[in-house]
Amino acid sequence: MINIDQFIVGFDKGLRTLFAHAQTLREVPGDALPDAQLDETQRQKSASMMRVNHSGEVCAQALYQGQALTAREPSAKQALEQAAQEETEHLAWTERRIAELGGSKSVLNPLFYAGSFAIGAVSGLLGDKWNLGFLAETERQVVRHLEGHRERLPAEDQKSRAIIEQMCDDEARHATSAVSHGGADLPGPVKAAMKASSKVMTEAAYWL
Repeated sequence: MINIDQFIVGFDKGLRTLFAHAQTLREVPGDALPDAQLDETQRQKSASMMRVNHSGEVCAQALYQGQALTAREPSAKQALEQAAQEETEHLAWTERRIAELGGSKSVLNPLFYAGSFAIGAVSGLLGDKWNLGFLAETERQVVRHLEGHRERLPAEDQKSRAIIEQMCDDEARHATSAVSHGGADLPGPVKAAMKASSKVMTEAAYWL
């Protein structure tokens, strides 16, 4: 049963995700690497790609917070909340890198957050095995997305690459954890719909 206190906490987390500076307990990956000399085209490309990754982390926060709100079993809720905590670190890393590159965060983040939170809450209502299955599939698709971004980054931008590589490792671990907690394999059409919606977000966040 969801109570008003849970909604207030969820609303507060949403405001923090969108408007507060995220914090990280771990060292920012690649922090010790020297700054590369990027030309303007390379800098803009890296900044745009990191903006997409930041928006993806905003969506992940919203998804997991929505899912945790409606999860039934404590073990499922714990797995979702643990994933959300590490996604907060990813938010911090990508936000910092965007600033270093002279870029800006997506103006569409509030819209992305609202839509993702609703999707997460609905998936939680379907039951924990589908809730965790949705988490696992989300993370698998994120890993493939990040791997593609890693290859497309300017070769000189080793700082951004280090961040993406650590994010890949974390996301893969989240997917494995979700399956180990009982996550079900989603139907093919659902996976395809998730991939299509992710592509729309990616294209929009790259430019806006």
